[in-house]
Amino acid sequence: MERTLVMLKPGVLQRRIVGEVLSRFERKGLKIAALRLLVLDRAVVEAHYREHAGKEFYEKLLEYTLSGPVILLILEGEDAVFMVRRLVGPTDVREAPPGTIRGDYAYRTRLNIVHASDSPANAEREIALFFTPQDIVTWKDENAPWF
Repeated sequence: MERTLVMLKPGVLQRRIVGEVLSRFERKGLKIAALRLLVLDRAVVEAHYREHAGKEFYEKLLEYTLSGPVILLILEGEDAVFMVRRLVGPTDVREAPPGTIRGDYAYRTRLNIVHASDSPANAEREIALFFTPQDIVTWKDENAPWF
């Protein structure tokens, strides 16, 4: 079973659409292994977005991510990274088709409402930034034998 990290950014909480976004992952069959509501500090956000340091949008990305609480979750399932990325849609909201989370809810790319790990290696690195092994719950769902 593969795990991936998802961050619901401040816009999701501000717009009161947390349940709608979470339900899309659950309806797909992904299992929540951990979930946290946090106000992040700058150092951890910088570590999270380190690959974007120096890019023209970097400071605005940090500013938006730090502007309010975020919800961090670990989702689990077969090909979880790929499945979550398909559900979320392309980063550029102009390319995000209707039916994806970004296509349905994001208005500006700079104010993108969700982050999803883009590879299993990045998922592992990002999960370790926000969760300890004790935070992750392993559970069997008797109603979903594929887990």
